[in-house]
Amino acid sequence: MAVEREITTDPLGERIAALPGFGAVRAAAGRAGVEAYLVGGAVRDALLGRETQNLDLVVEGDPAPLLEALGGEAVIYDRFETATAKLGGEEVDIARARSETYPRPGALPEVSPAAFAQDLARRDFTVNAMAVAVGDPKALIDPHGGLGDLRAGRLRILHDRSFADDPTRAMRAARYAARLGLEPEPRTLELLRATDLGTVSSDRAAAELGKLAAEPDARRGFELLSEWGLIELDPGAGELIDRVTALLSEPPWEGEVAPAGAVLAAVRGPAAAVHELAAREPGSPSAAVAAARGRGGVELALARALGARWLDQYLSEWRDVTLAISGEDLIAAGVSEGPAVGRGLASALRAKLDGEAPTREDELRIALAAAGS
Repeated sequence: MAVEREITTDPLGERIAALPGFGAVRAAAGRAGVEAYLVGGAVRDALLGRETQNLDLVVEGDPAPLLEALGGEAVIYDRFETATAKLGGEEVDIARARSETYPRPGALPEVSPAAFAQDLARRDFTVNAMAVAVGDPKALIDPHGGLGDLRAGRLRILHDRSFADDPTRAMRAARYAARLGLEPEPRTLELLRATDLGTVSSDRAAAELGKLAAEPDARRGFELLSEWGLIELDPGAGELIDRVTALLSEPPWEGEVAPAGAVLAAVRGPAAAVHELAAREPGSPSAAVAAARGRGGVELALARALGARWLDQYLSEWRDVTLAISGEDLIAAGVSEGPAVGRGLASALRAKLDGEAPTREDELRIALAAAGS
């Protein structure tokens, strides 16, 4: 059940004025003489008192003067009349106010210039269809009742064809619901359950699922998609998501692999090779290295999350063990170039891992014996 929240617009102007890059945008809009609006997530998050990821601006008319006034680098996307400008270490997305039409369900939209009110009306959810004028950030522009929905913890689409036109919005719905604690209102839920993800390209679907996998509460997002009948989720997937996410936040796994990739693998279900690795109980360090070496980071992380505790030691100690000798040492000692060199070095490494070759001399002795066998 959605929880009614106390959200006031009183600090909105101050919060937006404090956003990184906003002061430069406001000054540039003034120099360019254009009416620019901050839209979407930045406004929503400012109302909630949350940090925002980036600034999205909409300009009614040609955005070129604003881009010129901002200076610096900019990447322009002509098809959608959008651009990304860099302000120091910040990025600002700038778009011309537009309307959209979809030639077929799931296709990329065809855009045409429009009034700012139409631009807000084309958006996905009411909570993302709020804005402020850059010149007056304290005055909320909210023609579709987004503030009321935000207060009620409610997720509501703007029109009935929203998910048919762009099914990736259904995946975004799971992301916003999980992150912001929102629940779809009845009509939105009905349309969510009827969404056909098969009409959208696999690349776009994968990109949206990747964004969901990177969310702090990714488990909840994927469970919602499953509840809505949009994906199949194994019964143990939710717990595995939590376990692998926690694992990758602590040494020695922290930084080893991108958490989103591991979460997606958990959602799809670990392959048989991962379960086989997780079930292994190597009797020695060398056996552990033989079992783990050559495996991908995601595979190792999932196997560890499924119970292979020995992988902690593999990661922190065993995989980095190297020999003091090299193939050149064996050749200098009379071993012919070829497989014998590799055989000798492999035998010496196994011995070193298992504590049987504590010195360089021990390594060389064991390697020569194996190379000659």
